[in-house]
Amino acid sequence: MDPEAMLEQLPDAVVASDREGIIRVWNAAAAKLFGYAADEAIGQSLDLIIPERLREAHWKGYYAALAAGATRHSGKPLATRAVPKSGERLYVAMQFGVLHDAAGRPWGAVAVARETERPVR
Repeated sequence: MDPEAMLEQLPDAVVASDREGIIRVWNAAAAKLFGYAADEAIGQSLDLIIPERLREAHWKGYYAALAAGATRHSGKPLATRAVPKSGERLYVAMQFGVLHDAAGRPWGAVAVARETERPVR
């Protein structure tokens, strides 16, 4: 089976971004969760789905993870808020990882997300 077809069939949202935080992968579950079609999200900054008040902390952690080659949250779900296209409140559980190119250099990041009912405090 084609890996791209498998990605589209996953029940969880998968979002991958490059070193600059530009969205490069956005599967069907991401479109359903966040409300943006792939052609609306791909090529946009991750700020598209990050609440404004969380952006500074997000980008600090993003670039620190790329510099380290790993996130401190790797493999552990993190409950946080996201901003869907509708603008409604959305709580998500996300798992993060750093993506590496063929030479082993950090290329970007990937997040796997699903909606959660638990508010973040």
